[in-house]
Amino acid sequence: MVLLIRWWLLLLVFAGWRAHAAEPPSIDFARYMEGKYIFERNCIVCHGPRGDGAGEMAASLNPRPRSFREGMFKFRTTPFGALPREGDLRYTIKHGLSGTAMGMFSQLSDRDIGAVIEYVKSFSRRWRKAENYAEPMRFPDPPSWLNEAKHVEKGKTLFSAHCAVCHGPNADGKGPAAATLKNMWNFPSLPSDLRQPHLRCGDREEDVYRVLATGLNGTPMVSFDALLTPEQRWEIIAWLFSQKLPQVPTLGGAPPREAASGK
Repeated sequence: MVLLIRWWLLLLVFAGWRAHAAEPPSIDFARYMEGKYIFERNCIVCHGPRGDGAGEMAASLNPRPRSFREGMFKFRTTPFGALPREGDLRYTIKHGLSGTAMGMFSQLSDRDIGAVIEYVKSFSRRWRKAENYAEPMRFPDPPSWLNEAKHVEKGKTLFSAHCAVCHGPNADGKGPAAATLKNMWNFPSLPSDLRQPHLRCGDREEDVYRVLATGLNGTPMVSFDALLTPEQRWEIIAWLFSQKLPQVPTLGGAPPREAASGK
């Protein structure tokens, strides 16, 4: 009897979600249950049974697994504060995040990944409100002058003014404010060493540009879309890539995130 009541309440929740959400399309209950099965076999050990990032492995991981309950995702093609597109989540699940415990789940089929995304969305009410959605941003191709010395020098000055307080004057992640930074869950949020050849956002100049435009939700890394012009962002990137440490072989070979942004 208790089990029957629980199923009835769950169905009522989904009915309410369907009635009030402008986006996404109505919830497919069978797909949700498929996603739950996949999540419990692949994700629960880190992200936890409640999707709060408190799985049994979480305390030993740095950075800690993401909590899905607030609906805040770092790696997106959408503006700061907005939910990611489904394609953004697919990309992260399939290709993982360099330098973290989030590995590549390329063994999952497209259907399995879609199902687990459906289940992840159930952890946060933000997915039920149309105002949290946004169209993906457009990102320009790198300019032809990207490696010219005068732009690299301008980039160094801009980086010093806007980024060095967190990332350090040498872009090694050791700025004067670095040790004090925390994310929205009050865990340390150490800035990345931007000299590394493999960054969580991706290895290309375009990947860093995307982060400067979108910011990283839930972290101290805000969007610079309104603060820096596109040319200034590219100049910062020109200097950053002049500081890169020697390249090492990549494991992923992932396509550009924008190409997979999807719906």
